[in-house]
Amino acid sequence: MSGRTEGGAKDRDAADNPLGPRSLAVALALTPLLPTPAFAHASDRGHVLLLPTGYYIAGGALAVAVSFLVLALLPPAALDRIWRRHLSLFAFGDGPRTIVSLLSFAGFALLIAAGIFGSRDPLSNPLPLVIWTLLWAGFTLLQGVFGDLWSWLNPWYGFWRIVGRPGGGGGDGTQPSRLPSWLGLWPAFALFFAFAWFELIDPAPDDPSRLALAAGIYWLFSVAAMLAFGYEDWSRRGEFLTIFFSMVARFAPFQREQGRLSLCCPGSELLAASSLPASGTAFLLLALSSVSFDGLSKTFFWLGLFGINPLEFPGRTALIGIGTFGLVLAFVLLAAIFALAVFLGQRLAGGEHSFGEAAGLLVWSIVPIALAYHVAHYLTALLVDGQYALVALSDPFALGWNLIGTADMMVEAGVVAGAGSAWWLWNLRAGVIIAGHVLAVLIAHGLAWRLHPQASRAGLSQLPLTLLMIAYTIFGLWLLATPTAG
Repeated sequence: MSGRTEGGAKDRDAADNPLGPRSLAVALALTPLLPTPAFAHASDRGHVLLLPTGYYIAGGALAVAVSFLVLALLPPAALDRIWRRHLSLFAFGDGPRTIVSLLSFAGFALLIAAGIFGSRDPLSNPLPLVIWTLLWAGFTLLQGVFGDLWSWLNPWYGFWRIVGRPGGGGGDGTQPSRLPSWLGLWPAFALFFAFAWFELIDPAPDDPSRLALAAGIYWLFSVAAMLAFGYEDWSRRGEFLTIFFSMVARFAPFQREQGRLSLCCPGSELLAASSLPASGTAFLLLALSSVSFDGLSKTFFWLGLFGINPLEFPGRTALIGIGTFGLVLAFVLLAAIFALAVFLGQRLAGGEHSFGEAAGLLVWSIVPIALAYHVAHYLTALLVDGQYALVALSDPFALGWNLIGTADMMVEAGVVAGAGSAWWLWNLRAGVIIAGHVLAVLIAHGLAWRLHPQASRAGLSQLPLTLLMIAYTIFGLWLLATPTAG
């Protein structure tokens, strides 16, 4: 979570704007190119970074374009056989799930207490470090690799099993009312937008007591909704963390099927997904647009549009209106461009499927892009603030405890600073973005074959969407290298 408070931003600024005498470009599926030297100037309030980004932009765009050309020549059956391959590993049941969830709830309650009674420093209090760094930045990555861990670790399931009925009823035995079908996933969309606003726009989302109040209210609100509408219904359509993490988990190479853990190709479960309603499509697009806007909002370009001197960053309070406008605008623009790409693709290929059905199916190809942006954007915060989290967890109330033996650990901010670290870190983040887009093209083609069984029509339908992905690759790599402030 970059730039939420000024107190912890200085150590992360250098990592978000890497310096180095040379950088290797990732192109044509990670083929390195050697650019010219890059120089930067740093001050207490901003960075000016000059990088030869043309190499990265051209390489990333070419990688996505080449993958499209290869797919256009590949027989659909050959690629389908690769997606369908699964290696069964071992079986495990749901027996310990309630206990794990109750332990997670106990840990959550302890973090809330630490937020209220512990240190006021966001880098010493475990609550903001766990929520923003370990949960939002780190756990999303774990979901994308190891599958649906959140269904076990969420702090509601175990509590609901005690106070509610397994069939979804309340503790008094009454049957809960179900959410109206016309609502779709709009409750989750609204809550996700509120979460994104709090994370990116609120003046002090890192303040421990403020965050404790917000997190505690949301937990209670979710419990009330689960008792009113049923755990399963609210988890599938209202609880945005569960919905977001379950969507990300579909990308994971580890999947659980009929009680057995299996190893498969990353993204294969996305190809089996059903078409999402308009609310689900909007939810996934919001996940991508919000993290993209987080990076854009700190660039010299964005601040310059509103006459703000980026080297004299005024702080988040002065930018609430601009930030809110930008967050909404980023979603609207992405949704409009995605809708246009799907519409043009359907017109080019023809077919009997409606626009809504095509958009709800093809939007699953956004998942690897959203995951790649998430990892690239939060990687530096995870590497540095993750160390602060280990220290804070050992002494959650700042009383001199050393519960897990890490209270005296030295935080090595140099892991993301310096020429050597900046070189591998920048190239790793660029490579993640390019790989995410290439996988998105692969998945989009697999989904297109479900809409258009003829390979030629499927490829034709993907031309506009592939152009959108190429443009987003260029945008993402530009975000990594453009000067930022704050």
